[in-house]
Amino acid sequence: MRVIVACGNGMGSSLMMKLTVEKIFRKAGVDADIDHSSVGDACGIADNYDLVLCPMTFCDMFAKTKAKVIGVQNAVSAAEITEKLQAEGII
Repeated sequence: MRVIVACGNGMGSSLMMKLTVEKIFRKAGVDADIDHSSVGDACGIADNYDLVLCPMTFCDMFAKTKAKVIGVQNAVSAAEITEKLQAEGII
């Protein structure tokens, strides 16, 4: 599975979310390549990924992508990310 996590600038929040998602996937036994990026950059490459994780406010920017898009309120909340990944049947 190819995953990209995105935030406004692609620096702080997306890196922290990437580390959180890696930990969640590792615990669930999910093999994934996870990248992080700014939302602007991620929009241009989202079709190369299976899953996009981003703050809820940016979900509409990925409306035309083939990737599954999951928005989160708290980009570093392992509990929220886990819950959303489980709801989508990803973990």
